[in-house]
Amino acid sequence: MKLKINSIQNKSNMILHVVSFFLIFLASCSSDTTQSNTESAAPSNEQIVSLNQTQINSIGLTLTQLEKKDISSLIYVNGKIDVPPQNMVSVSMPLGGYLKSTKLLPGMHVSKGEVIATMEDLQFIQLQQEYLTTKSKLMYTETEYQRQKELNLSKATSDKVFQQSEMEYNSLKISISALSEKLKLINVDPSKLSESTLSKAVNIYSPIDGFVSKVNVNIGKYVNPSDILFELVNPTDIHLNLKIFEKDLEKLYIGQKLVAYTNNKPNEKHPCEIILISKDISIERTAEVHCHFEDYDKNLLPGMYMNAEIKVESKKSDVVPDVAVLSFEGKDYVFVNEGQNSFKMTEVTVGISNEGFTEIKFVKPLNETNLKIVNKGAYSLLMQLKNKSEE
Repeated sequence: MKLKINSIQNKSNMILHVVSFFLIFLASCSSDTTQSNTESAAPSNEQIVSLNQTQINSIGLTLTQLEKKDISSLIYVNGKIDVPPQNMVSVSMPLGGYLKSTKLLPGMHVSKGEVIATMEDLQFIQLQQEYLTTKSKLMYTETEYQRQKELNLSKATSDKVFQQSEMEYNSLKISISALSEKLKLINVDPSKLSESTLSKAVNIYSPIDGFVSKVNVNIGKYVNPSDILFELVNPTDIHLNLKIFEKDLEKLYIGQKLVAYTNNKPNEKHPCEIILISKDISIERTAEVHCHFEDYDKNLLPGMYMNAEIKVESKKSDVVPDVAVLSFEGKDYVFVNEGQNSFKMTEVTVGISNEGFTEIKFVKPLNETNLKIVNKGAYSLLMQLKNKSEE
């Protein structure tokens, strides 16, 4: 009988242990569920910052709203300064010779008609001598030709003699014309040439107003007819040659405005205008776009590399000042006023940024009108929110 009672007591104790374990398990589950619900609700609270009026005044917090504004996207490109062929002149001496003197240095300004060098050579003297000798012969031959012509009219001389005189006269006229053109090539005026003005030296004159870009010779050097002595540039038509990717060509048009700048002076903007868009696409899938400088700067030289910004796609968009948008952990946010000095950190989708404003394409989760968005002080709110989450 005693054994039976002990057995019943053991079974009762076992049942009590099972019931107790079950109750503890349920309590644990309930606690976990409550904690889980609390944790899932926490993030929304962690996105809100509440300030008192003193704090708002301290950080100078101001509010703004989405506003409609014309905003353009920018294409960033690069290129270099170029000069059209008609504005770049290579100076040479068609007959060759020795360089006697010059004062040119790269970068110097020259005026059209200015003496830029002096050449000398024996062939210059020989050419002038030949011209003067031929000119004297022509004067005699012309007189003889006129005499033979009169005699032939009266049949006082044969046709053969007259024809020989005419042939010699015409031949000398051709020679004097050819020699005259040769003298002009070396800048000698045939009409002013005489036995008293013969010279072994001739001058080279600047054909344009511009600047010296290259000096390829030195005094005393012999120059062949094919050699280039100097290269001159007329800056009045200097332009910017940009490389534009194929995908951006359709956004450009003749007359479109842009600004260009050098790497050394990025804040010094040079206004330009597109004057030509090439239709030839290179292997790199780019095309050349030529632009005129609206105001030429003498410090801009051919071959110099430049960057450019081209405005495209001007349209009305919802924008806020740049300072209202914050980038945090790879996403963009603004602080939206929730009322009663509370501000919620709200994710947004941004578009183009230009002239101090950023396009807002979508405000998530609030996409309502008349939203009050923190302008000045947004960064301070972000710092307070981060400090709050770390506590």
